[in-house]
Amino acid sequence: MSINGIGTANISSGYEMKRNTGNNAAKSNEFMQTVQEKTENNTTPKTAEYYAEQAFASVGSKAPEEVKKAWMEAARQTGANGLGIGGGGMMTHISQMMIQRVKKSWLNGGADDNDILGSSVSSAIAAAKQALYDLENPLTADHPRSMEVQRSRMQEKAFYQAFIEKLESGKERA
Repeated sequence: MSINGIGTANISSGYEMKRNTGNNAAKSNEFMQTVQEKTENNTTPKTAEYYAEQAFASVGSKAPEEVKKAWMEAARQTGANGLGIGGGGMMTHISQMMIQRVKKSWLNGGADDNDILGSSVSSAIAAAKQALYDLENPLTADHPRSMEVQRSRMQEKAFYQAFIEKLESGKERA
């Protein structure tokens, strides 16, 4: 081997190319097929329902099934969820339930901040009513918000109202 006319005499670099034998080729093809399958599975578009379910899981870890059902129905009806997570999985704004999670985390030292809705329909109603109240009655002076954030907050309000309505109507039937 020579570099710009300078010769080397049988000095091994430590890197040797091996022939791609049939066995190595099969392993390489198998690896590439696995990568392709995983890539295809990961590029499947997520739906708004998927993000609503993820949002529910992050605030209702102990909530009963009827609370989850009301959450999902309210999300379908309003096109929003209680955490302000949009259809693309991005947060549209800081929602009141997100603020409740932070408050609970601070008060409890981070313990079980995925349990905002509690373990009953009544506790979920109380949490949603508190979030709705906080949304309508901010503690700080109202500051200018972009049209997008204003629209997201209106959707958040509609979500809480629909969620409470569904929970209360389900509670009456029970």
